[in-house]
Amino acid sequence: MKELYINSVEELKEKYFQENYLLDEQTATTLFLAINLGRPVLVEGPPGVGKTELAKVFAKTYHTDFFRLQCYEGLDEAKSLYEWDYQKQLLYIQTVQQQEKKAWQSLKGELYSRDFLLPRPLLQAITNQEKSTLLIDELDKSDEEFEAMLLEILSEFSVTVPELGTIEATSYPTVFITSNGTRELSDPLKRRCVHVYLEYPAPERELEILKIKCSRLEEGLARQISVLVNSLRHQNLRKAPSVAEVIDWSNALVLMGVTGLTRQVVQDTMSFIVKNHGDYLKIAGKLDLLIK
Repeated sequence: MKELYINSVEELKEKYFQENYLLDEQTATTLFLAINLGRPVLVEGPPGVGKTELAKVFAKTYHTDFFRLQCYEGLDEAKSLYEWDYQKQLLYIQTVQQQEKKAWQSLKGELYSRDFLLPRPLLQAITNQEKSTLLIDELDKSDEEFEAMLLEILSEFSVTVPELGTIEATSYPTVFITSNGTRELSDPLKRRCVHVYLEYPAPERELEILKIKCSRLEEGLARQISVLVNSLRHQNLRKAPSVAEVIDWSNALVLMGVTGLTRQVVQDTMSFIVKNHGDYLKIAGKLDLLIK
């Protein structure tokens, strides 16, 4: 069984840095311990702070196969675990009927074999022959029933298919679970995971991110942006600017040839970071105070 081992916290930080992702010491240490202990990583925090990217960068930097399950209300086994390829089964029945006659019991055994099974992300990750990373994205958007089913899989890393029996894991995937906090996840799930909470970065941290992600951005402008965005996130907005949106805004300002923030520049480009009209009205009159 293939297992992934990370040599040190510094190695993990360096590999993420090579992919332009800054890991703080606490997050890097938690990841290092969780992954080497084979525990799922539960990553919580507001939208846009890099939760999904944390898993994607890990898969890329450690050269693992990547499987992603995007959660939503009503998600069930057929979309997450497996379903039967009914079209292929029907075609097989038609072909067999034309060529030879078979008893239904014999035919049924052939129809419900691995040849007709369509694995979905959870089963794909469990049965993958190589090292793999499984991202269960935005679990809080799924139903509690799905979360309960997921608990069984995370406990045993096996799936029971009534027609085939139990399918055991051929390798243990590195599991990342993300949540935006739209509902509280269950205590049993949290007990099985190592917890990481990603917050919006402080201005100095965001400045470091902008230097890496927007290399053409002048430091003075980058500092203005990080301070302004930090202020906006404390204005009780319906949707605070995400890190990804700030990076997009910064690249747009570079494209415009902007060297410093002014009220007019921010008003003209505010749609990059303020995406709710009520939020816009709330801060439009405060820009002179917020821009520093």
